[in-house]
This record gives sequence, C-alpha cells and structure tokens, in this order.
Amino acid sequence: MMLVEETEVPSAGLPVAEFREHLRLGTGFSEDTLQDAVLESFLRAALSAVEARTGKVLLERDFSWTLEGWRGVDAQGLPVAPVSAVTGLALTNRAGEVVTVASSSYRLVADRQVPEVRSTSTCLPVVPDGGSATVQFTAGFGAGWTDVPVDLRQAVLMLAAHYYEYRHDTALQGGCMPFGVTSLLERYRPMRLGAVQ
Repeated sequence: MMLVEETEVPSAGLPVAEFREHLRLGTGFSEDTLQDAVLESFLRAALSAVEARTGKVLLERDFSWTLEGWRGVDAQGLPVAPVSAVTGLALTNRAGEVVTVASSSYRLVADRQVPEVRSTSTCLPVVPDGGSATVQFTAGFGAGWTDVPVDLRQAVLMLAAHYYEYRHDTALQGGCMPFGVTSLLERYRPMRLGAVQ
C-alpha cells in the first residue's frame, strides 16, 4: 500500500502570523517577515507530525492510495480521515494498463474515524491478479486554518514552537513530543482493535 499526497498545503494556508504571535516575536520592524520561511518549515513539520500521530488530515488536500487488494468484498477503509470526496477509482493490471471504474459503482461513507469506499452493488470491482487499485480522494477538516478543531490547532502551534525553541539541540535527535501536545492529541489517536481496516 502506498499513500501519496498529490497536493500540498499552500503557504498562504499556514498560520504563520498566528505562529509568530504564539512565539511572541517582535513586531513593527522592517524585518518582521524575515523569519517567515523558517516559521513555515516548523509549521509544516509540526503539521506532519500531528497528522502522523492522529491519522487525521488537518488541512484539505488531495491524495491517491494504491493497494494490491481490498480488505473486504464490499467496502475498503481509507487510511486517513476525514475524507470529503472520493474523486476516482482505477484498476491497473500486471501489464500496466489502467481501467477507470465508473463512479456509479462506489460511494464514500464519510465517517470521521474510518471513512470507507463502499460498493453500490454487491462488491467492489475485482483487483486484477498482480495488479493494483488506486483510490483518489480529498481529505481534511477544511481548506482554512479555522476549519481545523481548536485543540488540534493548539497542538500544531505548541509542537512547532517546541521545534523552533530546540532547533539547535542535537540531544533531542531521538525524537520527543511534549506532554501538552500528546495530551491534546490523545482523543484523536486511532484505536486498533482486531484486524486493521
């Protein structure tokens, strides 16, 4: 299985000004935006870490997910949430030939925890032997920073600030996440019971 982020969060969609305020950096100087590229890089790193820890996509973007077979006959759970639309489904055979599946043969079950692609009939299309299926979808709480739940926004800002404050500390190379951040993320972490979806 391979999940590919097809679009990225645009720079304008990142809360750089809010992060600058969170860090209490000085304002009113001609060099106010001098560190914006650095602040953006820490925000992107924190956003990635929070998304990896929770399995939630915070800011809306497009993905493609390729897998070699379905987990269920009539439905397949998607690897991240929330998903707002399934934009395509294609099957690729062993020779590399691609067949697009009609959108009328599947639908999205938009669950906040485990969204699914579900067949509109009895079963999903059969994945060719030695081939793969690719699901294209749009995921995220929304296109704007204010669409993200407030506790997840706070976690991103806190983690980005941690990265910023300890940017030169090589003793932290093993990786750590501050307790305040982990406590904010705890309710969003996926619970694994039984077989993976």
